[in-house]
Amino acid sequence: MPIRDIAIGRPEEATHPDALKAALAEFICTLIFVFAGEGSGMAYNKLTSDGASSPAGLISASLAHAFGLFVAVSVGANISGGHVNPAVTFGAFVGGNITLLRGILYWIAQLLGSVVACALLKFATGGLVTSAFALSSGVTVWNAFVFEIVMTFGLVYTVYATAIDPKKGSLGTIAPLAIGFIVGANILAGGAFDGASMNPAVSFGPAVVSWTWTNHWVYWAGPLVGGGLAGLVYEFCFIGHNTHEQLPSADY
Repeated sequence: MPIRDIAIGRPEEATHPDALKAALAEFICTLIFVFAGEGSGMAYNKLTSDGASSPAGLISASLAHAFGLFVAVSVGANISGGHVNPAVTFGAFVGGNITLLRGILYWIAQLLGSVVACALLKFATGGLVTSAFALSSGVTVWNAFVFEIVMTFGLVYTVYATAIDPKKGSLGTIAPLAIGFIVGANILAGGAFDGASMNPAVSFGPAVVSWTWTNHWVYWAGPLVGGGLAGLVYEFCFIGHNTHEQLPSADY
C-alpha cells in the first residue's frame, strides 16, 4: 500500500546539500517555465492591444507552456526530478516517492520561482499586467474545480507512467516531452474555461504580483486533489509495495 511508504523525512534533510541543490533546481526550472508561459500571454495581449481571447491566443499559450515545460523538466530531471509543480510533488509524496520535508522544500522553491518570474516579466515589459488566472463567463468555481482535477490527474498520471514507474525502461527518455504534450493538450481543452492551470505555482506567481486572488483556491484545491489521486491510483494499481523498493526517495 502506498500509505506505508509515506515518510516525513529526517530534520537534517532540510539542510542537506543535495536537498538544497534540488530545491534550487526547482526554483530555476519553475522560473523558466512560468516566464515562458506567462510571458507568452503578456506578449499576446501586447500584440492585440488587450484584445478579446481567440483561438490563436489559446494555441500560442498551449505551445508556449508545452515547450517551456518540456525544457524545464528536462533541465531539472537529473537534479531534482524536474517537478516544476506542487501538484506533481504532492502526487509523488502520497505515492511514497518523496519525503514530506523534501516536498516542502520543493514547494517553497516552486512558489518563489513563479513569483520571481512574474516580477521579472512585469519589470522587463515596463509594468504590463501579469494576469492572474480567472474563470470565463458562465463557468462556476465547481466547473473549474472539476476541470483542474481531471487535467491535473492526467498530468501526474503521465509523470508516473513515464518518469516514476520503475518499469518505464526506455520510455523515460521521452518523459519531458510527454509531460509537456499533456499540459499543452489540456490547455487546448480547458484554457477557454478556467485558464487550465494544473499547477498551483503557475497560478500563485501572477496572483501575488497582480495581487488578484478571486477564486484562487480553485487553482490549489483542484490540482492537489487531481495530483494526489493520480499518485495513489498509479502507485497502488501499477507499481505496488514490492517494486517500490527500487525507487530512490528523491527521484522525480
